Amino acid sequence: MVISLLLIIIGFAALISGANWLVDGASSLAKKHNVSDLVIGLTIVAFGTSAPELVVNSIASLNGYPDIILGNIIGSNNFNLFIILGTAGLIYPITVQSSTVWREIPISLVAAIFLAVLANNFFLDEISQISRVDGGILIIGFTAFLFYMFRQMKKEKNIAVSYQHKSNLKIWGFILLGFTGLIIGGQLVVDNGVLIATNLGVSEKVIGLTIIAAGTSLPELLTSIVAATKKNSDIAIGNVIGSNIFNILLILSVSSFINPISYNQKFNLDILILIGGSIFLFMAMFTGKRKRLDRWESALLLSFYLIYTIYLVWKEMHQNIS
Repeated sequence: MVISLLLIIIGFAALISGANWLVDGASSLAKKHNVSDLVIGLTIVAFGTSAPELVVNSIASLNGYPDIILGNIIGSNNFNLFIILGTAGLIYPITVQSSTVWREIPISLVAAIFLAVLANNFFLDEISQISRVDGGILIIGFTAFLFYMFRQMKKEKNIAVSYQHKSNLKIWGFILLGFTGLIIGGQLVVDNGVLIATNLGVSEKVIGLTIIAAGTSLPELLTSIVAATKKNSDIAIGNVIGSNIFNILLILSVSSFINPISYNQKFNLDILILIGGSIFLFMAMFTGKRKRLDRWESALLLSFYLIYTIYLVWKEMHQNIS
């Protein structure tokens, strides 16, 4: 058990280092082409910080752990929305651009609703699962999102971006190191997370929603906290919203292509919390100071999810005792 915990910590360290190297290399490459901070946050940083979820889920899908896959995706998105935005907003109120209010936040909300509909097969008399067809629908949505981002980049192509020069060799070296760290870390986290769940008699669902989701979301947490301390709201919120969109539309679709994902309907409550949190974030743009996530709103996000997580763990422990 102790060895498994140590290996998970090492795995998370490899995931974080890998994500940081990947983001550093990819961001340097983008800034060479004068891409704005908001677009970098919504695409490259979001993809880089979602890379741990991608690797962990791909490995879990190959090994047939559907609750790890879903727990990681849904748990990471809730962790991003409630814990990371809540923490970043407490450090410094997050000012949000109009395009984020009216486009990116609604896109993340629609993605969550899509997940609920597809996973439950509301319109079909089949077993609840995310099939390869569902994955195809999600990847179409992801392609549409990329097209939208491409248009954003064209609009912002003349915006100056600060850039510290790096050689091409250094840039691609960071990217290669990043992928290596992600793959090694992902394998360690999945294997030892399942082992701990088995030894403790805890469900893979709870392990996915808590330990693995929090661990794979550490890059987003670190990125957004650093952005908040530097008062860079675009990176802070772009990172979280972009990551949530990537998680559902890209990472879940890739996982379903590897193997169709059996859906445990106990995740419906967690998806409803994700949908409710997204609606709250949208409404927060019109309360207090407009287009800003104030400290009191951030505190509400943070407090709610901490209470819910305590309830989730307590319920699991109570079931084990019974």
